Amino acid sequence: MSTDSDMSTDLDTICRELADAGVATVYEAAGRQGMVDVELQQIVPGTRVAGPARVVACAQDDNFAVHRAMSVLQRGEVLVLAMPEPRAVGLVGDLLITQAKVRGAAAMLVDAAVRDVDDVRELGLPVWTRWVRVRGARRTDPGDLDVPVELGGQPIRPGDVVVLDRDGAVVVPQAGLPGVLDATRARLAREARMRERLLAGELSYDIHGLREIHEEREFHRQDEKERSPR
Repeated sequence: MSTDSDMSTDLDTICRELADAGVATVYEAAGRQGMVDVELQQIVPGTRVAGPARVVACAQDDNFAVHRAMSVLQRGEVLVLAMPEPRAVGLVGDLLITQAKVRGAAAMLVDAAVRDVDDVRELGLPVWTRWVRVRGARRTDPGDLDVPVELGGQPIRPGDVVVLDRDGAVVVPQAGLPGVLDATRARLAREARMRERLLAGELSYDIHGLREIHEEREFHRQDEKERSPR
């Protein structure tokens, strides 16, 4: 159960905590829910981010909607770019990403392609993409903003918190944020205690009771073998 102090924690602070915890920890704390199940390329190495999603539903092979999104983008948001069918088309390059950085975006998650990679790395705005390709997009269909999309089998709604690091991406729905924050804090505390025991020389094989389970199964297997007719 979340506490009153958790509920009053501002979103920026929550996002910083989740980003520091990392994708794997948040995913486990959320009950192994929310994983974006595609291989993503982290364009700017070493970055980790969390922020509310600004969803951009582009028309197929068209980045008109990305240009529109720059006019409503708020500081700290993660731009989530999707198309009806994921395809290796460059929805963004250094000029659009420059705008996103100036507008204060926390990051960009692209279910398509990114280009101008060397320039994008120099800009430093964290970007994750499915592909890197120079193939350009059209600008003919305005698309839609702030509507739900699906990325890697995971629904992403406007305002859901997206956590990104080298491991990929995980999505935390707005309604579940306090509970996931509590569970993440608890998991980090457990992992810290576990790390101390491992550094002291203990084995996870024993801490988790796996040795006992294995020995019991071996005993029953041997017992069944001895009872079986020859």
